[in-house]
Amino acid sequence: MNEVKESLRNIEQYYKLFQQQQFTFVGALEHTRENAHDKIRPVASIGQVQSYMEHYCNNATDRRILLMFLSICEDLTMLCQKLEAVHPGNSITNSILEKCKVLLSHSNNLSNIRAKYPHDVVNHLSCDEARNHYGGVVSLIPIVTDYMKEWMAHAEKLPRHVLHDAY
Repeated sequence: MNEVKESLRNIEQYYKLFQQQQFTFVGALEHTRENAHDKIRPVASIGQVQSYMEHYCNNATDRRILLMFLSICEDLTMLCQKLEAVHPGNSITNSILEKCKVLLSHSNNLSNIRAKYPHDVVNHLSCDEARNHYGGVVSLIPIVTDYMKEWMAHAEKLPRHVLHDAY
């Protein structure tokens, strides 16, 4: 369980660095959407971000920040797998973990999710950007990390013998 907590802490530290560069991230999404001639649809999935990076990204700064986002998403997916290995699950923890897996699915439509207080990632976007283009993508990581903290809080309440050592 300590390894899981440490993994989440590391992801959160990396996310703080990413969060400081949110305008760069939104700019990279804007540039790649322009290059893809895809200015109407919102950026709605991890797969769409990956596609933009692979096919429409033509500068190193944009590539770096898009890779950083994708790397954090991959780290969160790996942490989901660790959570499953640590705990066989009960209805509460399984439900939380399932929400994380759905959100982190590369094809999941994120366009309607929004991070709420205390996360202010959506507040840093203009109204148009928040409502129409990037609100779901910038909300993904804080929402998933909140779910993982909730999972840990529930798992810690369980008897010790129910938890397995992670790896």
